[in-house]
Amino acid sequence: MSLLVVGLSHRSAPVSVLERAALNADAQTKLLHDTVAAEPATEAAVLATCNRIELYADVDKFHAGVAELSTLLAQHSGVGLEELTPYLYVHYEDRAVHHLFSLACGLDSMVVGEGQILGQIKDSLARAQDLHTAGKLLNDLFQQALRVGKRAHSETGIDRAGQSLVTFGLEQLTAGGDVRRWAAGRRALVIGAGSMSSLAAATLARAGVAEIVVANRTFDRAERLVEILHEADDNAVTARAVRMNAVPDELTRADVVVSCTGATGLVLTAESVAQAVEGRTGQPVVAEPAEPAAPAVRPEAPGPAADENCPLDLAAAQPGFSVLGEAAVAGMDAATLEQHATWAAGGNTRPAGGRTTESAEVDAELITALAATAATVGRIPERRRPEPVAERPAPVVFLLDLAMPRDIDAAVHRLAGVRLVDIESLAEASADAPMAADVDQVRRIVSDEVAAFGAAMRAAHITPTVVALRTMAADVVAAEIARLHGRLPDLDDRQRGEIRQAVHRVVDKLLHAPTVRVKQLAAEPGGTGYADALRTLFDLDPETVASVSRAEDSTETKDRPA
Repeated sequence: MSLLVVGLSHRSAPVSVLERAALNADAQTKLLHDTVAAEPATEAAVLATCNRIELYADVDKFHAGVAELSTLLAQHSGVGLEELTPYLYVHYEDRAVHHLFSLACGLDSMVVGEGQILGQIKDSLARAQDLHTAGKLLNDLFQQALRVGKRAHSETGIDRAGQSLVTFGLEQLTAGGDVRRWAAGRRALVIGAGSMSSLAAATLARAGVAEIVVANRTFDRAERLVEILHEADDNAVTARAVRMNAVPDELTRADVVVSCTGATGLVLTAESVAQAVEGRTGQPVVAEPAEPAAPAVRPEAPGPAADENCPLDLAAAQPGFSVLGEAAVAGMDAATLEQHATWAAGGNTRPAGGRTTESAEVDAELITALAATAATVGRIPERRRPEPVAERPAPVVFLLDLAMPRDIDAAVHRLAGVRLVDIESLAEASADAPMAADVDQVRRIVSDEVAAFGAAMRAAHITPTVVALRTMAADVVAAEIARLHGRLPDLDDRQRGEIRQAVHRVVDKLLHAPTVRVKQLAAEPGGTGYADALRTLFDLDPETVASVSRAEDSTETKDRPA
C-alpha cells in the first residue's frame, strides 16, 4: 500500500474556488467514509483549514487512487470535477510525507511559520481515528508530523518568521501600525466560538481591547469562551456572551469585528454593515467604485468606435470599465457574456492604444471562459483593487473575516468608513512577506525527518516477513528435537537441554546475519523487494506473514497514546 495526497490550497487555487470547495464537518465525515469504501483506498484522513482541503489515503493503485480521490473531493465539495481538476495537486509516497511534514512546520502556510496548523493536523487525525478510517500508516504519519512540527518550533527560530493568521490579520487591519496601540480601549465583537475565534478573542484580550462580545449559534459555547477569557491571568478584559440574533445591535457598538464561523452563507451582508456604520455616525455610507478610473479601450480616429454594436450596455457600466477584460463583464449574466465573446472574437475590436491583435484574441478567449464560469456560479464577482489608505476616509469599523467560505460580504470592501481584511486580502499581503533565515534550517529538518520516516516504514514492511521466517525456523527446531527425543529415549534432561540449546544456537547464528542485513537493505530506497525475496526463497506462507502484520497493527493501535 502507498500514501497518496490529493488537494488544493491557497497556493494552487484562487480564494473563490477554495470558498466554494470548503467542507463542513458533516461533509468531511461523509468524504472519509466514502473514501475507505472506495476500491483503491484502505485508510483516509481529511485536512481542511481556511486555506486548504486535502485528502490523504493509503491506496494500492496510483492512477486509480488519484482518479477516485479527485472524484470524491469534487462530489463532496460541490465543485464540478472538470472545474476543480486544474487546481488540484497530487503528492505520492515520500513527496506526500514531505508535504505533510512541511505543513506541520508552517512552511506551506499562508503566514510562514504559524503554529495553528499543528492543532489542525491533530484534529484531522482525531477525526479519522474516531471514524476508524485511520490505520497504521496514517496514524504513524500524522503523529510523526506533529513531532516534526514541534521539533521545528523548538529547535529553530521559525516562530520569528511567522505568526498566527489572527495576528497577521490584525496587523493588516492596522495598516502596519502597532496592534496594541490600535486595540487599546476598543470594543470587539467576535462571531463564532471555535478554535480560530477563540484564538482571536484571546489575542484581542492580550492586545488590550476594553470589551469583547462573543456571539455564537450555540450559546453555551459562547459562554464557555467568555469564562476562559475571564479566567486568563494575562488580561483583564470585560467579556460577555450574546446570541446570534443580537449581532445587528452589537455591530453598531463594535469597533473591531472578527468572524469565523462554519456557516455556508454570509453572516454579515454589505447592507447590514452599512446600516451599523450609519447607526454609529448618523451619516449614509457611500459605496466606492470597485475599480480606479481608467480610459476605455477604443480605436484611434478615424474609424468607428470599438464598442459599436457591443451587446454590453456601456452606458450602465461603471465609469472606467474597459470594453474588454474581466472588469468590463463583472456582474454580467452568462447569456450576455456569450454574446460579448462572439462580438469580440468576430474582429469588431481593432488594435488601439498600444494593443495588438493577439491581445484582443486573448481578451475574447477570456470572456468566453468567464461566460462558462458565469453559467456555473451565476455571475462574475466584481474585482476590486484596494485604493491607498490615505485616499479613503478613516475607518469607523474594522472587520476581520477568517472564515472559508467567507462570513462577510466582499462588497464591504467598497464601503466608505469600513476596513475589511479577509482570506483573499491576507493571501495578497502574505505573498510579499519576508522569509526568515531559520526557514532553511527547518527545511533541512524536514528532509532529514522524511528520510528517517521512509526508512522506518520500509524496515517495518519487512519485519513481518522476518518474524514469519524465525517462527518457521523455531517450528522446524521443535519438530526435530521432538523426533530426536523419540529416537533417543535414554537421554536425561541435562543432555536433552544441551542438544536443544545447541540446535537453537546453530539456527540463530545462521539467520542472524541475513535478517539483520535484509532489514538494513529494506530501509534503503527501493528496498521493499527484499521481503518478497525472503518469502520466495524460504517458501513462507503468505497468510502467516499477514497474520503477523495484523497482530502488530492490533498491538500498536491498542497501545497508542490518546
